[in-house]
Amino acid sequence: MKTLSPKEVLSALTFSRLRALNAVMETGSFSAAARRMTVSQATVSQQIRDLERALGTVLFKRAANDMVPSGLCQQIYPLSREIEGGGSKIAELLSQHQSMEVGELRVGLGNPLPGMALIRRFRDMFPGVEVKIEMGSWGRIVEAVGEGRVDVGVLPEPPEQARFQRRKVQSQSVVAIVPPTHPLASRTMITCAELVCERLIFRTSGSSSQRVVDDAFRSAGIAPRASIVMDTRDGVLDAVTQELGVGFMWSKGTSRPADLVQIPCQEMHRERDDYLFSLSGMFAPLTTAFMALDVSSQDSS
Repeated sequence: MKTLSPKEVLSALTFSRLRALNAVMETGSFSAAARRMTVSQATVSQQIRDLERALGTVLFKRAANDMVPSGLCQQIYPLSREIEGGGSKIAELLSQHQSMEVGELRVGLGNPLPGMALIRRFRDMFPGVEVKIEMGSWGRIVEAVGEGRVDVGVLPEPPEQARFQRRKVQSQSVVAIVPPTHPLASRTMITCAELVCERLIFRTSGSSSQRVVDDAFRSAGIAPRASIVMDTRDGVLDAVTQELGVGFMWSKGTSRPADLVQIPCQEMHRERDDYLFSLSGMFAPLTTAFMALDVSSQDSS
């Protein structure tokens, strides 16, 4: 074995040669190593020959169908494995860095706020990332996160289950909403007993706000009859604006109804928590960054 200078040794230890050495060590043959690396057997054989020639020593001897490593090769292998592992970590870091600059994030929202405010802050931090938004009922967004159709959801009180990781971002309550001309518009508080006398605009059963409304009337021992049932929040807002009845919404759920009056209801006044949530064990960089956002850091504009 010839004596090599440190510079000559480093020159011989190319990443592709070390990958070939590791693959042969771990699979026991050139053919199996080639399959793992998705290259030809001739390529693996050439990489090993080039490494042996550059180092001036034999690294593998053929025994039947197996390649038996020399003593020196067995000493080199743990260090070679560390080098390949380091290369993989560098590649992962670069991939994460690139995905933070030009990747895609899919967000599911039950209400425009606080989700839209969080998305605005996220876009300020990562302007090159494309954000895709799915709007839907509470049940639909839970399903979208659970099935992986979206990366992260923003909902009031999503399921506290092992499959989800959650982070609280704010609290809010369900309120009644009326147009400014409605006789109830001047009230600072109302009860279910009073609301049952009004034309009521409800949401369909998958809505989180409707679940609160249903629970409130049930606790008051009242069975209300809906005048209109809408399948979207925007439909409720439009119906209330057109003076078709009294609707219900989350108090911080949207910035749109500035011309509508919110009235707290005694039986619905308990605040519920809004959460960011995603599948447990999912640590994609963009999802992690979005999960760390804070509503309180938003300005008041």
